[in-house]
Order: sequence, then C-alpha cells, then structure tokens
Amino acid sequence: MADAQILLLSSSRAGDSDYLAPCITPIAEHCGKRRILFIPYAGVGFSNADYTEKVRIALSPAGIEVYGIESESDPVAAINNAEAIMVGGGNTFQLLSKLYQNQLIAPIQAAVQSGVPYVGWSAGSNIAGLSIRTTNDMPIVEPPSFNALQLIPVQLNPHYTDYQPPGFHGETRDQRLAEFMALAPETPIIAIPEGSYLRIIGTNMQYHGNANGYVFLAGEKHSLAPAQDCSRWLQR
Repeated sequence: MADAQILLLSSSRAGDSDYLAPCITPIAEHCGKRRILFIPYAGVGFSNADYTEKVRIALSPAGIEVYGIESESDPVAAINNAEAIMVGGGNTFQLLSKLYQNQLIAPIQAAVQSGVPYVGWSAGSNIAGLSIRTTNDMPIVEPPSFNALQLIPVQLNPHYTDYQPPGFHGETRDQRLAEFMALAPETPIIAIPEGSYLRIIGTNMQYHGNANGYVFLAGEKHSLAPAQDCSRWLQR
C-alpha cells in the first residue's frame, strides 16, 4: 500500500455542527481538485440519489465536486475510472452487503492500491479495516462475509465514546471492544471519537482531532494524542 491515500473520518458531524462541516477541510486537503465518486450504499430509509444530493450540497460551497455511483450504468467501471472514492455513513452491514452485491470489493482495493484517494466516514471508515466486527451498527442485513476492504491492517471503531449514561446497565463501548480483544488479542482496534480522523499516506498514518483517540490491543487501551504519528499500526 505504498501509494495509498486514505482519509478515515469518525463522523459527519461533531457536536452541533452542520452536516459534514468538520469533514470539509480534511476532504479538500486529501482530494485536492479531483472529482469524487460517492458511494451512498450505507443509507437506509432514503434513496441513493437523495443521499448523494445531500452530500453534494454540503460539499459544493468548498468547491468539492461529487457525483454518485448510482448514476453510473456500470459500478465497476465507475470505480475503475474514479479520480477519488468517497463512502458515506449509515448502516455498515447494508453498506458491505451492497459492495459485495455489486462486486466492488476488489475494484476498490485495486484503485486504492494504485493511489486513488479514498475517503470514508462512519460506516465508510469502518469498512476500510480488516472486517466490520467492531462496528456499532445492528445487522439489519447479512452480508456474504464480515471481511471488509482491508485497506489497513486494523479494526476501526468510529463514533467512539466511553460515556456511560447514569443507570445504564448494558455493555459500554469499552466492554464490547474488550470482548473482541478476548477473541482476537493480536488485532489492533483504532477507536476514533466524533470530530477526529486518521489520515494515511503511503506507509505513514497520523491521528487528528481535538480529543484523544485510542488503540485497543491484547487487553490494553492505549491513548492516541492529536497529531500523533501512529504508523506503527500499519506495519503489522
């Protein structure tokens, strides 16, 4: 993945921000003037075209040009010809299922390996890891496999929070990630809170945000400070 250019955003909003407002600057820096192919498959309860239009409206004031894969007659050819690829949030299980259904896993992998910039947020970030086994979403559909794009050799947990509401007796996020660690102790999980992101250029990965991120590995939780280099997790 020496040519990889990957931007993994935790969320489309942070706090009370407008839609995609925290993402505009990193997307513009990452993709430059490239025209971006958007994959809206994670959306549930509204059409792919409506999702693409929402994203287009949010990003157009910054001069970021977006078009949807649903407008292309051949999704595989659309990936092969894309200048940049962007995958939005929603339900991770539906997203991965539709990527398999449209036979897009290998074409996206090949595009990213060749240097085509990849941008994801929420579910779109989750699928960049080894599998979707650390998503926060409900399995509303069953994809053929939990194996994801495997663009980086870690698990992702976007929207990370360690908050526990008073009187809440279900598992916390840390407890759920600990369950994964118990079964896969050698696989790192990078947990990124809302408003933060990972940027990967070739063999370098850096964490960005206004709060700490975390790496869960072998039963331990390690902090990632803003602007910290975390390239070591790409070397596994």
